[in-house]
Amino acid sequence: MKFPSFITNLIVIAFFGLISYGLTGSIAVKSTMGIILALVSLGAGIMFLYLLPKLNSQPSEEEKNDG
Repeated sequence: MKFPSFITNLIVIAFFGLISYGLTGSIAVKSTMGIILALVSLGAGIMFLYLLPKLNSQPSEEEKNDG
């Protein structure tokens, strides 16, 4: 099932918004563990968005080789 582009973008914006909220909150209370966890979550989200187009394009390349 494919989500419309609008819903996908809304989910991504909400995810990064929650990460930003957690990072600013942990900076405000000077929580080192919170800062580290928020930065790890930010890195994971960016890596996911970087690898997602490669995942979507990979099966089409394999189908060309099989055919």
